Amino acid sequence: MTPVPKDAAAPASPTGTADPPAVRIHDLVKVFGRGKHTLTALDGLSLEVGKGEFVSVLGASGCGKSTLLSLVAGLDAPTAGTVTVGGHRVSMMFQEAALFPWLTVGSNIELPMKVRKVARAERRRRVEELLALVRLSGFSGRLPHQLSGGMRQRVALARALAQDADVLLMDEPFGALDAMTRDILHDELERIWRERDLTVLFVTHNVREAVRLGDRVVLLSSRPGRIIEEFPVVEERPRRIDSVEVAARAASITDRLRAEVARHAA
Repeated sequence: MTPVPKDAAAPASPTGTADPPAVRIHDLVKVFGRGKHTLTALDGLSLEVGKGEFVSVLGASGCGKSTLLSLVAGLDAPTAGTVTVGGHRVSMMFQEAALFPWLTVGSNIELPMKVRKVARAERRRRVEELLALVRLSGFSGRLPHQLSGGMRQRVALARALAQDADVLLMDEPFGALDAMTRDILHDELERIWRERDLTVLFVTHNVREAVRLGDRVVLLSSRPGRIIEEFPVVEERPRRIDSVEVAARAASITDRLRAEVARHAA
C-alpha cells in the first residue's frame, strides 16, 4: 500500500529534512547505583526523532524504555551522552492519569498554566479549548472519580497539552484500558497528533499498538537498553489495530523481540 503522509508539505522521513530533529539523543548512558550495586539501564543509545514524527519504542520489560522518556523529559540526568530537544517544549503522559482527586477536571488541566502564571481568563479559555480537543466538553466541573478510565486519560492528555508542548512523551498511557477504549483513544491520539503537528515518542509493550500508531518502531535490547533494530511502518493511515497489514507487520517485529528476549534469557 502507498503511505499517506500526515501533511502533504511534511517530509516522509526525519532524515534529510530541512528542519533539525525535534529530539536528538547521542550515545546516551544511564547507570543507577554505585560500586557493586550499579545497574546500567541504557548504554550508548542514539536516536533522532524528526519534527512531527510519531516514533514507537518497544522492548522487553526492564530494558530502559521509561528511563529513556525520563531523560528526554529532563526528569533525570544522563550518566553520559546527550539529549537535546532544540528549544521544543516537552510534556509527558504516564501510565496512570495521575490526576489530583480533589481538583475538578478543569482545575487539573489548568494547573500547568497556573504554574506558568498564565492570566486567569486565558487559562479558562484554554481549558475549554482543550476539553473540546479531547472530546470532553461539558466535563470541566467533574471530579476524576466521576470519570471512566478512558476519560481520565483524555484529561491527562489535555493537561499534557496545556503545557503548550510540541513534543509529547507517552509512557504506556493506554496499557490499563480495555481493548475497545484503547482503540478509540488510538483514533483520538492520531487525530490530535495531526491537528497539532506534534512530535510523539510513545513507549508501549503492545507490538500491534506500536505499529498501529507509529511512523517507525524502535526496538530496544534487553538490559542494558540499546537500539537493535528500527522498523519503518509504511502501511496507509488511518490503520486499524486488527487489520491484516498491521498484524503482519507486528508479527515480524514480535519475532525479532522474541529472539532478543530468548538471547537475554539464555
